[in-house]
Amino acid sequence: MNDIVNGLGAAAVFGAVGVVLLLLGVGLVDLLTPGKLSRQIWVDRNRNAAVVLSSALLGIGGIVFTAIMFTYDDFGKGLATTALFGLLGLVLMAVAFWLLDVLTPGKLGAILVDPEPHPAVWVTASMNLSVAAIIAASIA
Repeated sequence: MNDIVNGLGAAAVFGAVGVVLLLLGVGLVDLLTPGKLSRQIWVDRNRNAAVVLSSALLGIGGIVFTAIMFTYDDFGKGLATTALFGLLGLVLMAVAFWLLDVLTPGKLGAILVDPEPHPAVWVTASMNLSVAAIIAASIA
């Protein structure tokens, strides 16, 4: 029974760290795109913004999953790995976004929240998932 209680406690702590990282991801995408992201998605139903945000959340979720999966034997190390690699993933996603913005025509943030579908959304989403996959692979 002790194992179950300890496991539940560890899951709650890892879950809390994961939720904080996901919320930081929402804040980061909101910072990188013009306007209020919550309004763009939930009020204006902007699919471009939703795809970009979803890709960032899936990427961070993948990093958190990998960190927990491969470092769970040592709770403290697993928790630190989860938090630090998650933060690194967010930073690198922001850097990749900035580089993509610099290397392509137009203002990427504005393109991504335009109500008209745009192929740049899929490129940005792929970049987010690719950065996350690289970070996740470096954990294992």
